[in-house]
Amino acid sequence: MIFNEANTVRDFVRDLVKSVDIQFLKGNELPRRADEVLLEAPLKAALIALNPEISAAPEKADEVVYNLRAILISARTSPHPVVANEEFMAWLTGQKSMPFGPSGEHTTVRLIDFDHADEDSSNQWIISTEVTFNQGRVEKRFDLVLWCNGLPLVVGEAKSATRSAYTWIDGAAQIHDDYEMSVPQFFVPNVFSFATEGKDFRYGTIGMPIELWGPWRDEATDEDAPAKVGLVAVQEAVAGVLKPSAVLDFLRFFTLYATDKKHRKIKVIARFQQFQATNLIVERVLLGKIKQGLIWHFQGSGKSLLMVFTALKLRAMTELTNPTILIVVDRIDLDTQITGTFNASDVPGLVSTDSRAQLQTLLRQGARKVIITTIHKFGEAPGVLDARENIIAMVDEAHRSQEGDYGAKMREALPNAFLFGLTGTPINKRDRNTFMWFGAPEDEGGYLSRYSFHESIRDGATLPLHFEPRLSEIHIDQEAIDAAFEELASERNLSESDKITLSKRAASIEILIKTPSRISKIAADIAGHFRSKVEPEGLKAQVVAYDKVSCVAYKQELDKHLGADASTIVMSKSRGDSPDWAMWTPGAEELEQIVARFNDPADPLKIIVVTAKLLTGFDAPILYCQYLDKPLKEHTLLQAITRTNRVYPPDKTHGLIVDYLGIFDDVAKSLAFDEKSVRHVISNIEELKRQLAPAIGAAIAFFPGVDRTVGGYEGLVQAQSAIADDGTKDAFGLAYSIVSQLWEALSPDPMLAPIRNDYRWLTDVYESVRPSDITGRLIWHALGAKTIDLINEYIQVEVPQSEETIVLDAQTIEDLMLGKKNVPPQELEKQITARIARHLNNPVFVELGKRMNDLRARYADIQQSSLDFLRELLELARDTVAAEKTVNEVPREEQGKAALTELFEAVKTNDTPIIVDNIVSRIDEVVRGVRFEGWQSTLRGDQEVRQALRKTLYVQFKIRDNDVFEKALGYVREYY
Repeated sequence: MIFNEANTVRDFVRDLVKSVDIQFLKGNELPRRADEVLLEAPLKAALIALNPEISAAPEKADEVVYNLRAILISARTSPHPVVANEEFMAWLTGQKSMPFGPSGEHTTVRLIDFDHADEDSSNQWIISTEVTFNQGRVEKRFDLVLWCNGLPLVVGEAKSATRSAYTWIDGAAQIHDDYEMSVPQFFVPNVFSFATEGKDFRYGTIGMPIELWGPWRDEATDEDAPAKVGLVAVQEAVAGVLKPSAVLDFLRFFTLYATDKKHRKIKVIARFQQFQATNLIVERVLLGKIKQGLIWHFQGSGKSLLMVFTALKLRAMTELTNPTILIVVDRIDLDTQITGTFNASDVPGLVSTDSRAQLQTLLRQGARKVIITTIHKFGEAPGVLDARENIIAMVDEAHRSQEGDYGAKMREALPNAFLFGLTGTPINKRDRNTFMWFGAPEDEGGYLSRYSFHESIRDGATLPLHFEPRLSEIHIDQEAIDAAFEELASERNLSESDKITLSKRAASIEILIKTPSRISKIAADIAGHFRSKVEPEGLKAQVVAYDKVSCVAYKQELDKHLGADASTIVMSKSRGDSPDWAMWTPGAEELEQIVARFNDPADPLKIIVVTAKLLTGFDAPILYCQYLDKPLKEHTLLQAITRTNRVYPPDKTHGLIVDYLGIFDDVAKSLAFDEKSVRHVISNIEELKRQLAPAIGAAIAFFPGVDRTVGGYEGLVQAQSAIADDGTKDAFGLAYSIVSQLWEALSPDPMLAPIRNDYRWLTDVYESVRPSDITGRLIWHALGAKTIDLINEYIQVEVPQSEETIVLDAQTIEDLMLGKKNVPPQELEKQITARIARHLNNPVFVELGKRMNDLRARYADIQQSSLDFLRELLELARDTVAAEKTVNEVPREEQGKAALTELFEAVKTNDTPIIVDNIVSRIDEVVRGVRFEGWQSTLRGDQEVRQALRKTLYVQFKIRDNDVFEKALGYVREYY
């Protein structure tokens, strides 16, 4: 039996799509000529069936078809069919009218029945294969076309599942680079196109670079189930994307037209996580039972567009009787960004509030609009402003916006509104609990929709982050400082109290960070690093300084190395500012111009120096490297570093964080705050350098005895013969993929020069065999041109060797991030302290306690790198565990019961009596019932234990203190 793209992938998709409601016709059986885009007979039949005015006078259908033909023809003279596509979409979605009513009155023309997308529909659906289209001398043949009422809404290209040389990328490129350019009028009615080779499935819109074509994943997957691959994965995607209701949903609510930075019209289509989250929100609102939900989609994965899609769909739901949609942000820059996104998407009925009074007026009047406002404008709301049920508020960056009085005022003003929190960085701490404020108890894990960092990278929605520590060592001549200080104290007759106060202030971290000599040295390092590693890529950078004074100092130092035009400062304006800083505190229009310049690859502005502004609400895909010299925490840190993770085709493969303060522990915490479900290994550059030579050696080892100096077909035959069987070929392909990823991450570092010829040879051999089972196939399309440039010695750069760079142990970090070490350093420190404290009558543990105190003292002065702290902490943990084994310990679970008893005794009050024995026994019982070996390191195990514990505390014993829950969970994690 022969396998080819027709009888495998193409026919597989065809058979999945065709059904009782979708007819199959071969391309040559369609009622059309090969030079016609539309099936005019079905189209006219639909016009007559859907429009009473046309039904009464069927000849009017010809007038509509004439108008549609004119739009198709216009695409021939347009450089790209997006403009014509937008006009055609207005017809498809019922936004056009014609004078068909009494006395020439205009009436809406309906081409598609949207009221019955799946069942009892007036729409006629056809799936066709091998559809030929002629335009003059040009003839193209499409593998699959999905028609609705004679309109070709979807075009698909299938490649063989059994030929390793072809992937979905080739199909997408055929549509994007060939069909859309050669026969643009066929794509004027197009909602989206798709491509698949039977392993992966991607979809995109007219003009969309294929690097941005998105996958489709099922919204509900078992985390313990194996990943779906091959035709099973394609089947899932076809079921989600190509069913009639989904196609029409994409047409009506999940497609936007905008203008890019070069003033070109572009078409945007929702990614699967936006599509699914929107529909979950809409479903929840329509059901009306649950009034809130948390949407956690990682930074950079498109939350602003998600809100646009959701607003469009909610406003179209007739059941909601013209609802009010509130978009609530907590910063002016986010207001500006989101307003820009909504305006660019041409959302009707949009209002951006200028004042508290305007917001109050709109809500009191029951304005049925899409209102964008900041949370602060609720600050003076006098009680209830609007008690309607059909108000839906979407709160952006919900981890901050719900805090304090403003969030309470908003809820008081809108008592019956639906509240949906959207965030990329939820925080789960006392008084700042995103889950409590927005998560519904009915939602497993606390989320209505979640899209993790790992998922966003897997799908190409965002890029990985690489983390390069360049820690500045601060050497202090303590004796000289002490002598000078004593002299000063004597001269000024300072009291001991004065001396202590002064010395504490002088020794603060802020003073050390802002030392002029330090800033001068780091600025020089930034300039050298930027020239060698960022500028050659055609990308740009951001410097995050400690404060405004530091911003100005960095700008002055950078000017010495890069020139004044290369950088600028962006700061917010405040009362205490120096008059000299006016040029660095731009207004809204000025800031927009600066951001536009920064996003322009040709503009000389390469670096923006900031301290707070542009760490959120700043979407600049060209931003590649962030130089971090400010101690940030939690969501602020995560939001800051993820400014660099936006996709920027074709060559940007990751965002780079260069850290001058050693705050990696905080990065690790920020990325791992959801009990291991959100984390990512931040690669260490020095570690990657060490990995490259062994990786190349491993790849070359597949060719023993092959003379790599022999060129031409003789040399290629030798190489291919060494990996002739499929198993060896696939193993080589896997080895080469590791080499290519390392090479790409390190390029253009000069250390690559000595092994460039080896890499070129391996690349040539790999290109000649193209193995079939290598993951991440999109990298070929994105990196092809760059690899050729590298091979042809395009990049000649110098990188300064910084003596101040401190190398982090990437393996330790990886172990923490992947959960091999189950707790973050701070929690580990607490656990060690608690375990030592139980044995203070034992001299061994007294000594361990002294080591802990010494370790804390040294770390507090930041005279060590954070990783040194972590190393010693892990050693102390091992020694503590070893010491515990030498004493007679009760069983771990009995220790757990004792620890829980102590916890609940401590929180017991007269107002809320707790029967301690009962609650501890119950926790012990339910945890033993759901836990399994290694549960702490699996998402499913963690969720089940959390749910069981939460039900026990919250439901059975009415204990709703989150701190108690977290402490109890910690004991359960340790002892069970």
